[in-house]
Amino acid sequence: MAHSLKFTSKITTIERHILEEQRFYPEATGDLTYLLYDIALAGKIIASHTNRAGLAEILGQASGEVNIQGEVVQKMDVFADQTMYRLNDHTGRLAVMASEEHEDILPIPDEFPKGKYVLLFDPLDGSSNIDFNVSIGTIFSIFRRKSEGDGPGTLEDCLQPGRDLVAAGYLLYGASTMLVYTTGHGVHGFTLDPSVGEFLLSHPYIQIPAKPKYYSVNQGYERKWSPGVQRFTKYLQGMDGDGKGLPARYVGSLVADFHRNLLSGGIYYYPGEVADGGKLTGKLRLMYEAIPLAFIAEQAGGYASNGWINILDVQPTELHQRVPLFIGNRDLVETAEVYIRKYDEG
Repeated sequence: MAHSLKFTSKITTIERHILEEQRFYPEATGDLTYLLYDIALAGKIIASHTNRAGLAEILGQASGEVNIQGEVVQKMDVFADQTMYRLNDHTGRLAVMASEEHEDILPIPDEFPKGKYVLLFDPLDGSSNIDFNVSIGTIFSIFRRKSEGDGPGTLEDCLQPGRDLVAAGYLLYGASTMLVYTTGHGVHGFTLDPSVGEFLLSHPYIQIPAKPKYYSVNQGYERKWSPGVQRFTKYLQGMDGDGKGLPARYVGSLVADFHRNLLSGGIYYYPGEVADGGKLTGKLRLMYEAIPLAFIAEQAGGYASNGWINILDVQPTELHQRVPLFIGNRDLVETAEVYIRKYDEG
């Protein structure tokens, strides 16, 4: 007698989820699917090394080397950067890559075919915290190439606004390893099950809670902020408005702070600083940090701004362009814009 099997629970691996998302793209060839697989694999490898960094003697600085951002390179920065590049340089899916760690674009080697996608990444955001066991992460964004043909990709392929994104996401290495990504049809989070080595869907269709819980900012730099940002911070503390303030939570690792607020509600901001001559300068990288996280925030019902306009509408002009960033609950980010327009313009 035949018996039919009935499954009462559904375990969704990242592979299954990405394949199911292909239904949104009837013209899909599978290249984006496999590219996301390769990024997930890179995340597993990087997570394995960060989890045993002390034992493997790979903590600390890489011989005092300084990257294009003027930051001391950590050993894990180098490893994560090489892992992301080597897993994607030969597949035929990419035209060009760019990394926060390198001054120029990263071409695909001549011996390998060139594809239709462009990958930009911050290989290890927050790496200065790794010696202290603070959560760190990898941020990535994917565009379609703009250049014609199947030759090498160009700088112009990399300098695209956030509105042109195909996909974006991040990997968070902490108490557990998570991959959060979007292809423009909602934000989904996966947790790595170390017993089977698979990312399993744990947070489907993430939406930022309507009621914010925290604000996240490094107030050690408050003296360098514009009057509008200072007044906005007072508002968040309940000292300029209805008196209902928010508690502050700040780790100092962008991915960790953003991830907490994505799940709990709130705002993260790294405002521009008033430099000599009154010029306002940003700190975070537009291409490697602000744009991909802005895309995720918008897909989760939030908003990201440089204080004046939507981050996704900013036209990049440089590979390592820096911007102020306000990101999280839409109403809080829009309130920041109101304060900046009121106190900083004119």
